[in-house]
Amino acid sequence: MPRPLRLSPNPVRVIDVLTYPAVQLLDVTGPVQVFASANDLMAGAGAARPYQLRVVSQSGEGVTASAGVALAASPLSRPDEPLDTLLVAGGEGAEAAAENPLLIDWVRERATAARRVASVCTGAFLLAAAGVLDGRRAATHWMYCAKLARRFPAVRVEPDPIFVCDGSVWTSAGVTAGIDLALALVEEDLGLSIALAVARYLVVFLKRPGGQAQFSATLALQVADEEFGRLHDWINTHLASDLSLSVLADQAGMSERSFSRHYVGATGQTPARAIERLRAEAARHLLSSSRLPVKRIAQRCGFGSEETMRRSFHRLFDVTPQEYRARFGASRATFEHKASRPARLAHLWS
Repeated sequence: MPRPLRLSPNPVRVIDVLTYPAVQLLDVTGPVQVFASANDLMAGAGAARPYQLRVVSQSGEGVTASAGVALAASPLSRPDEPLDTLLVAGGEGAEAAAENPLLIDWVRERATAARRVASVCTGAFLLAAAGVLDGRRAATHWMYCAKLARRFPAVRVEPDPIFVCDGSVWTSAGVTAGIDLALALVEEDLGLSIALAVARYLVVFLKRPGGQAQFSATLALQVADEEFGRLHDWINTHLASDLSLSVLADQAGMSERSFSRHYVGATGQTPARAIERLRAEAARHLLSSSRLPVKRIAQRCGFGSEETMRRSFHRLFDVTPQEYRARFGASRATFEHKASRPARLAHLWS
């Protein structure tokens, strides 16, 4: 591994990682391992360990993660204790924690004292409940973006990025995105060389290609299934058709203005953006599971032209369709296997 190019002259940075019952295990251990690896690399280069890590909980006696694994924890730090970074983990218990007055007050108090504040996944709900995210851009797990936006309208939720930095407040998307966030914090503190060395040691991307929008537009829109489930089913069978606002409003049985307002309220995104994502998701499936030419996929999924699809992919996933196919496309052997499958699947390759 490369020898660190920049040794920090600063004192040890104290990091509190807040946990609670049913926390997501990797939301805690992922970032902690990033900081611990940075400590090891710096110590190996003859420098002081830059981070002091404290996993804390309200009970101070440890918590059981949603995976059933027990995590040791220290008591919540006192108001007068030094704190560089407050990091709030997410998980199944995040929403309950965000209704706990003691934890909310502690997060608000410690966020004021800390140099910077961060959350992983649904840990953003706790930061939002404490008012830390008011007027700021923020990210969370793609499944909870709409819910976070509805519950905390003062927060500007962004559904696409792996993580968001707004001033001294950092928020990340789901689970493994906490590792991406922690690497970015290490890079900010110690420089690119150390962050890259940590990423290489952990065998992860320093800067992951694409954003969380690539995971599933259809699943993300399921938060609005009660109101718009039938419309989404219809859209997915008519991707190559005219899907203008007037057509969608007519299918939903609403006026255009009413439809737009209700749709944004239910999904957290405009109809046009949802259509783009559904078309891009259909194109992703065909790119990875068929050998159809990119131009034909663009037409089949309603983009009209290959260039329009390329711009959409770059905007949503930060890759081109060709790059996506190269990364996720099936092998020739897979296609030969599929060729022997029943004719009921033939329409996928036609």
